[in-house]
Amino acid sequence: MNSLIRLLTKKKLKISLAESCTGGKLASTITSISGASKVFNLGLVTYSNQAKIKILKVSKNIIKKYGAVSYECCYAMVNNLSKISKANINVSITGIAGPKGGTKQKPVGLVYIGVKKGDKIHINKCLFKSKKRSLIQKATVKKALNLVLRVAK
Repeated sequence: MNSLIRLLTKKKLKISLAESCTGGKLASTITSISGASKVFNLGLVTYSNQAKIKILKVSKNIIKKYGAVSYECCYAMVNNLSKISKANINVSITGIAGPKGGTKQKPVGLVYIGVKKGDKIHINKCLFKSKKRSLIQKATVKKALNLVLRVAK
């Protein structure tokens, strides 16, 4: 974690987040490190569909057609966040942390993590095996941090 703050500071990169199923845990993890104020720009918890639509300007049609937990929604979240935040690296997270709410098509543990740096957007589909909410959230934060480290280098 310290290495991420050091790397972003060294490269003069700012990071912004739009979290859903992690409820601010990624923002909390980053801001718990001394020096985060140099790199952390903005953290939004857009938990409800309404927040995704109103704040992140995710199209109602995307949510209606693909659902809030989808590649398409994650892509719209990270792309639109980058317009609001003007940060160098933007991250979006949407998923099903459980233990309820999963379906056969979208089981508990399904999470999409979007990372945008410059014009490049990477959407990662993860399926965490745990059915425990806290473990899914923790695994999502860890995966997101690793993805950010990779794109920041």
